[in-house]
Amino acid sequence: MNKLGTIIGFTYKQKAKTKAFKITTLVLAILMTIGMNIPYVIDMFAGNDGESGGNAPADIPAIGLVVGEQQESAQALEEFVASQQVPALRFISYEQADAPELKTDLADEVIEGYVELHAAGDGTTPMATYYAEDANPSPAVMTTIQTGLQNAKTKSIVQDALSPEQIEAISVPAVVDVQEVSVEEDAAAGSGADVESAAVDYVFVYVLMILFFFSIIMTGNMIASEITAEKSSRIMEILITSVSPLTQMFGKIIGIFLLSLTQIGIFGLVIFGNLMLPHNIELLRSIDIDLSTMNLDVLIYGFLFYILGFFLYAVLFAAIGSIVSRTEELGQALTPMTMLSLVAFYIGIFSLSTPNSLLVQISSFVPFTSPTVMILRIGMGEIAVWEIWVSLILLVASILVFGWLSAKIYRTGVLMYGKRPSIKELRKAMKAYKI
Repeated sequence: MNKLGTIIGFTYKQKAKTKAFKITTLVLAILMTIGMNIPYVIDMFAGNDGESGGNAPADIPAIGLVVGEQQESAQALEEFVASQQVPALRFISYEQADAPELKTDLADEVIEGYVELHAAGDGTTPMATYYAEDANPSPAVMTTIQTGLQNAKTKSIVQDALSPEQIEAISVPAVVDVQEVSVEEDAAAGSGADVESAAVDYVFVYVLMILFFFSIIMTGNMIASEITAEKSSRIMEILITSVSPLTQMFGKIIGIFLLSLTQIGIFGLVIFGNLMLPHNIELLRSIDIDLSTMNLDVLIYGFLFYILGFFLYAVLFAAIGSIVSRTEELGQALTPMTMLSLVAFYIGIFSLSTPNSLLVQISSFVPFTSPTVMILRIGMGEIAVWEIWVSLILLVASILVFGWLSAKIYRTGVLMYGKRPSIKELRKAMKAYKI
């Protein structure tokens, strides 16, 4: 046990000090930071530049407003637009539709179009005509103009009979709330809280599957290359005389596993730090996401399946690394493991919308695919507790079987040089050693 701890510590420290680990961790942390702050960065570069009239941001479209004889309607329309917290447009006033500056501004694209106000048949109700080179103005612009005219129309009809607040209340469109309802579950299953929790679980499941895939690929290659490098440099011949092969293999696996957890912890701190930035907190509030609604079963079982899945793939990567004599041949030898991890990843990712399909149910009991697929079923699908535990038992049993087999391969493979041994040669050599 003392030798195992020594190997774990040595492997962890040696790999943590490498430039590859430091640069990879730093680059991924920077990419995460950039990705989580892209909307804020875009707003900074495309925001207020002080050249668009008043305090209006430059990306708010400018619309000409031909006042003519509709002074009161134009004033009401301008007041309505100015009262919006996030205005969809800004007005530039013109006295007449034939004003020279109106045509010039339209040609120079100072304004996108212009609105001409005129009275309806009753002589009091304001109406408007929108003129522009583009016959399809944005819905936000048209909605703002229509709502503002409705506000001006209400004022002209009721005059002093209603307060400004009452007029504003009349102008606000009615809102129809949409909620999901399930006839298969209890009556509360379609509540807004459940929908919000499902959205959080969806994001968390997606992140866990991506994390598992990249972690397996990166750490698996690290384990295999570490063993192959020691073997090709003949250091293995010295190590094998002082430490048992089984202790060596699991010491390296556990050391790199702890290194992987360290990297994941760093990424977690980066994500948490970015989420706590003021602009990201406001964004989470605006889309109404509450991380406290996340299903704890997804977190607990997800971490458990991640650990077991890591060790299953790790022992196989170690076995493959032990039978390769040169690092140049390692990539080709690891292709089957890479393809296997890709299959597990793709089944999970492409089944996010169908978490209860037959393929997902079968794959959740296959040890090589269950780490990702079970996370999907727990977070997004319908699954019984006994299914989770059967999958866990099969996964643990597979680790024991493949761990024993990998230890046998490792024990013989690390001392076999030259060309890669065939299965027959490997099996014959394995019979000479007992684990």
